[in-house]
Amino acid sequence: MLKKTLTAVAIAALALSAHAADVLKVAATAVPHAEILNFVKPQLKAQGLDLEVKEFSDYVQPNAAVEDKQLDANFFQHQPYLDSYNKDRKSSLVQVPNGKIHVEPFGAYSTKIKNIKDLKNGATVAIPNDPSNGGRALLLLAKQGLIELKDPKSLTSTALDVVKNPKKLKFKELEAPLLPRALADVDLALINTNYAIEAKLNPTKDALFIEGADSPYTNIVAARADRANDPNIAKLIKALHSPEVKKFIQDKYKGAVVPAF
Repeated sequence: MLKKTLTAVAIAALALSAHAADVLKVAATAVPHAEILNFVKPQLKAQGLDLEVKEFSDYVQPNAAVEDKQLDANFFQHQPYLDSYNKDRKSSLVQVPNGKIHVEPFGAYSTKIKNIKDLKNGATVAIPNDPSNGGRALLLLAKQGLIELKDPKSLTSTALDVVKNPKKLKFKELEAPLLPRALADVDLALINTNYAIEAKLNPTKDALFIEGADSPYTNIVAARADRANDPNIAKLIKALHSPEVKKFIQDKYKGAVVPAF
C-alpha cells in the first residue's frame, strides 16, 4: 500500500513538473504590450502553453525580473534601450530570435500650443531621462529643425550634445511614465506611445509631430541568453507574428502602433 502511495505521489510530482514547464511568464507594460500578449493567450493555451503576463509601469523592473530569473522573458522595449540597460547594469539580456514585434512612433504633445510653429522662445521641453529614449526625443526635435546635434546619427545624444538651439529651449528630463502628467507644467513633452495611449492621448491625432514608420526603435521580446532559444518562447514569437495579431494591432491602435513583421 505504501509503495502504491509513493508511486502515486511520484506520478503527481512529475505531472506538476511537466505542467510548470509549460508556463511562460512574460513581463510587459500595460499598453500595448500586455494587451497584445493577452490577445495571443488562447492561441498558446490551445498548444498547451499557459502564458502569464506580469504588468509593470516602469522600464527597469521588467528587465531586472528577467535577469534575476523571476520571469522568462519581457516585451516592452526597443533594442537601443536594451543596449543601454545592459551597459549600465552590466547585464546580458538579448533579443530573442525573430523577436521584433511592432513600432510605437514616438510623438511630441502639448496642452499649450496647437502647432509647433507657435512654440515660444525659452520654452520648456520635457524628454525621457533614460539615455536611449532621451536621445530618441532629441533626434525627433532635430528632425523638426528645432535643434541641431553634435552627431545627428547618434541614438544616445543628451542635452549636452545640442550644438544649436535657436529658440533657447530648456530641457526637463523626467522618467518616461511621468511625462503625460507633466504636460500641464511644460510647453512640450516627448512621450513614448505606450504611455501616451495610457493617458488617453491619440498619437495620430494629438501629437504635434511624430516619428515615421522608418523608426529604428522596433519593440522586441527579450530574454536571458540561456533562454533565448527556448521552445516556449519560440511558440510565443510565432503567435505574435500571426496574421491575427497584425490585424489586432491595426484595428485596435489605428496607426499608433505599427506591426514590424
